[in-house]
Amino acid sequence: MTGEVAVLGAGMHPWGKWGRSFVEYGAAAARAALADAGLEWRSVDSIVGADTVRGGYPGYVAGATFAKALGWQGARVTSVYAACASGAQAVNTARAQILSGLADVVLVVGADAAPKGFFRPAGGDRPDDPDWLRFRVLGATNPTYFGLYARRRMAVHGDTLEDFAQVKVKNSAMGALNPYARYRKRATGEEVAASAVVADPLRLLDICATSDGGAALVLSSMEFARRHGVAEPVRIRAVSTVTPRYPNTVLDLPDLATDSAVAVEPAARTFRESIATAAYEEAGIGPEDLSLAEVYDLSTALELQWYEDLGLCGEGEGAKLLREGATALGGRIPVNPSGGLASFGEAVPAQAIAQVCELTWQLRGAAGDRQVAGARVGITANQGLFGHGSAVVAVR
Repeated sequence: MTGEVAVLGAGMHPWGKWGRSFVEYGAAAARAALADAGLEWRSVDSIVGADTVRGGYPGYVAGATFAKALGWQGARVTSVYAACASGAQAVNTARAQILSGLADVVLVVGADAAPKGFFRPAGGDRPDDPDWLRFRVLGATNPTYFGLYARRRMAVHGDTLEDFAQVKVKNSAMGALNPYARYRKRATGEEVAASAVVADPLRLLDICATSDGGAALVLSSMEFARRHGVAEPVRIRAVSTVTPRYPNTVLDLPDLATDSAVAVEPAARTFRESIATAAYEEAGIGPEDLSLAEVYDLSTALELQWYEDLGLCGEGEGAKLLREGATALGGRIPVNPSGGLASFGEAVPAQAIAQVCELTWQLRGAAGDRQVAGARVGITANQGLFGHGSAVVAVR
């Protein structure tokens, strides 16, 4: 087990389509997190920025971009990119700096100004890039893969369109209570079913939007937190950033095919299962200890898959868990009390940080109408392109 780091502050810029620079969103979130921590920017020893590939050169050096926007003050700076896992990588980098003694206080920031429609690969011809190839050769956009995952669950586990729709119904009900969410309207199963087919069997309301937004955290050593007068802060106990194991026999973005298992037995756990397992082992907990989870619901079907990958239920039992109400607010293990991507949309480098913001507020008992009663332990989970695992365990 590793040492813990304190979460002194959490801040966000509301998600939406605002038409402004990602820098503005990130700086606003950073100032909110600093205010929440009761610290000034000049007290920060290091800043870690989660990069966005859509922000031009400033987006590739997000740490320095945010530091400049806040005002140069000499802090250490780091910029990281791991697609959807960028925020968790940034948290992990900050944690490593704190635990190694390089910094007492680290500001973590992620923000994005997303395009309209689905995400596309960066420009230029790159025939050795599987992300470029899946678009140019197959026309396989992200929703295409989401549809494949959904079809697999229907074929293997018997999930139905109604099951997928109920994930949206659940998340929209919780998102309606979140002032940072882009979509604040409750959806019905009938509305999901009536929305346009995007990638059969998934409808428009089964798939998350692309959004603008920003999120930030102020992390510190436990010693600094005590000196700062915070005796019992929310603490990050584990960060999982594992990669897949060969052979990977489940179709995975952005690859076009699975590995062959002719010569080598597949690993005992799938990639997503291994992300959660590594986090549990590092934190010294199990799924039975969780109070809530924030997962990356790129589609409604993928949320059901995360239930199983996190060990909240057995294989093939995700839809059953949903139907029982266990993952709704007031259920045994609420999932996405923030409203998830269904309510926020995707602002890629900010999303994993936003998940930790939600855990922080929930574990403090400060989540308002969407509060999970008695929350003590939470986990986040998402998956970045090209085999970036991402899970954070926070405790109170």
